[in-house]
Amino acid sequence: MQSGGEEKVPVSSGEVRKGAEEVCRRLHEAGYEALFAGGCVRDLGLGTEPVDFDIATSARPDDVAALFSRTVPVGARFGVTLVVTEKGAFEVTTFRSDGDYLDHRRPSQITYSDARGDAARRDFTINGMFLDPRTDEIIDYVGGQADLAAGLVRAIGDPEERFREDRLRMIRAVRFAAKLRSTIDPPTLAAVQAKAPKILDIAWERIGDELRKILADGEASRALALLSETGLLARILPEIEAMQGVAQSPDHHPEGDVFTHTRLCVAGLEEGHDEALRLAVLLHDVAKPLCAETDGDGRIRFYGHCERGGEMARKICERLRYSNAVRDKVSWLVTHHLRHLNARQMRLSTLKRFLAEPFFDDLLELIRIDTLAGSGNLDLWHFLKNQQREMSSAEVAPEPLVRGADLLALGYKAGPGMREILDATYDAQLEGVFLEAKSARAWVLQEFSLPKNAS
Repeated sequence: MQSGGEEKVPVSSGEVRKGAEEVCRRLHEAGYEALFAGGCVRDLGLGTEPVDFDIATSARPDDVAALFSRTVPVGARFGVTLVVTEKGAFEVTTFRSDGDYLDHRRPSQITYSDARGDAARRDFTINGMFLDPRTDEIIDYVGGQADLAAGLVRAIGDPEERFREDRLRMIRAVRFAAKLRSTIDPPTLAAVQAKAPKILDIAWERIGDELRKILADGEASRALALLSETGLLARILPEIEAMQGVAQSPDHHPEGDVFTHTRLCVAGLEEGHDEALRLAVLLHDVAKPLCAETDGDGRIRFYGHCERGGEMARKICERLRYSNAVRDKVSWLVTHHLRHLNARQMRLSTLKRFLAEPFFDDLLELIRIDTLAGSGNLDLWHFLKNQQREMSSAEVAPEPLVRGADLLALGYKAGPGMREILDATYDAQLEGVFLEAKSARAWVLQEFSLPKNAS
């Protein structure tokens, strides 16, 4: 926890692990069992250094709070305490067994138990293992090591019961299978398919969070295919499911239908891409199924799909409870994702205004990904990159030489017409018609008549 004036210093993954080991050591010294638990054990088993470590212990929340100077009872009724150290913050959870999940998210009651009982309450076998940091011994009561080696995502116990407890586990099954390039165990897959209509029992915020992880995990293309296969996609993103079978003209899209194209696009997502760009890549063609037309010559067209897609993308982001900033950016990117097609024909002023758009760099990246997943012809992308490289920010977005106050001083009246004059004057400035304010004002007086009653 940082105070308002403290500067947060990044901690390396190695230091985070040392911090987790120190927490476990303190618990051990006080006579409690303490083990690494869940995803960090899975990642270590795959040879990947975890970004965070969860700890399971026999200590009760009050015991944990008494041992450490900085703790937060983030889920005390579920036995969860956040222990804050200089090397990171760690969730420390008391071994427990869960009662009924009445809200499809959290148990209505818990019973403190041991490591074996705690493993039995978890979602998938690959997430149900423990590791003793003192010996590096893996403690596996659920067959997680065998499933990890076999590339299987398998629910612990009865899969239908696991998904009845928490519906989100169905999407998590897909995410883990895609991320780890694994297969969903057949009984687990059958349970997801059977329970898929119930996914909307949970809050959209949770679905949105899981989709965010899917798009960031590096295997979003496979995840989309699995979401469709399980029946989940038709419930959470029916607009994407509708892309299947929507044909495209082979000269621009030799890869196939809109769903295939979208999967290829999300496969092009990279680590540095932000949340809004990832969503825009997923949703850029979301309106194509609604806008598809076939001309008399048999050519497939999607008139208006950019503008309509921008509106649809905004509504989808609202549904998934993403922030207003994300909604605005995604909607703009989707609306303008084909604007570059006229770049070579743009007037200089129009081109400069385009280059000055606040999300232009992200739009260029969307254009690159979209093009590589289709025709592969990056000529227009290179043209825009070169224009951006050759023009300075001062050339692309200079300070206006004429503002509203200048027009009032010249005798023009405030009103809707003033915006037209200002826009035309700024365009002329961008075209290089004049280079200083005096000439700009003279140009205005020449191009726009003063009101008759102006002095």
